[in-house]
Amino acid sequence: MWNKNERKQYQAIKKISYAYAAAAMAVPLCLTPLRAVAAESDGGKKPVTVGFSQIGAESGWRTAETKSIRSEAARRGVNLKFSDAQQKQENQIKALGAFIAQKVDAIILAPVVEAGWEPILKQAKAAKIPVILVDRGVNVSDDSLYTTLIASDFVAEGKMAGEWLAGKLNGKGNVVELQGTPGAAPAIDRKKGFEEALKNHPAVRIIKSQTGEFTRAKGKEVMEAFLKGAQGGGTKINAVYAHNDDMALGAIQAIEEAGLKPGSDVIVVSIDGIKPAFEAMVAGKLNCTVECNPLLGPAAFDAVEAVLAGRSLPKKSVVRDRIFEQSVAKEVIGSREY
Repeated sequence: MWNKNERKQYQAIKKISYAYAAAAMAVPLCLTPLRAVAAESDGGKKPVTVGFSQIGAESGWRTAETKSIRSEAARRGVNLKFSDAQQKQENQIKALGAFIAQKVDAIILAPVVEAGWEPILKQAKAAKIPVILVDRGVNVSDDSLYTTLIASDFVAEGKMAGEWLAGKLNGKGNVVELQGTPGAAPAIDRKKGFEEALKNHPAVRIIKSQTGEFTRAKGKEVMEAFLKGAQGGGTKINAVYAHNDDMALGAIQAIEEAGLKPGSDVIVVSIDGIKPAFEAMVAGKLNCTVECNPLLGPAAFDAVEAVLAGRSLPKKSVVRDRIFEQSVAKEVIGSREY
């Protein structure tokens, strides 16, 4: 049975889930306008063409985002040119150059890192091709080089994880951190938010922090090294904070192979909210995940539609995220879409 607070939290989650469902049901109403834009732009001879530069397929979250973009393009009759950068910025820059040469109507970009985009974005602007950023931002001197950013508040996600963990540890404990890709916006901001939360809890200390590159394999490898150090006479590890669920799942494997129980001997908190994380919570191995919604296809193509129709857009649209504890995982796992 749930206590009063757990039931209240679940009821709030249900209300948000219904809102998402209502939004999803409304998507078909947006299909006709984008096709109409295509017809007006070229006498109806061809559909809107959009280039999408994706970082890669390093995680379940990333795969879900790609699926969302692709399926939404298909629903709206958009000719989508897709490029998988395999986590390399140079590949993304080449892809954007190709999209510009092909004279696409718009570009959707999920940038692998924040810096280094100004030259190619200047080319896109000169070609009058709007660039929609999804899930990660860029660091440029002129923000007119991109149209809008649709993303979560990564700092807030880190803060939620930090506050939750400090409470779970009763304000005292040693934490190891698995960081995301160096230079990536979510890695920078999730670390920043987590550290800001811990300023209020000085007895909760980050004793080691290293990149796990947002992958399960690297998360496992780094966690193995952390555990060997602890078991070799180093400082005891009380908890793991992973910048995404995939690294957390890799860390859980390493903890189990070291003869410890993830979720009890070592507390594990992470970010993304993918379905395998909920499965791990149901199994008692992951304690908490902070959601980062990857289903950005509808919002991305709403932005494409708006800019091609000459409508103004906010510079940033923030996706609302939630926090899920182990106690509610079994009740909500069936509603997870990714």
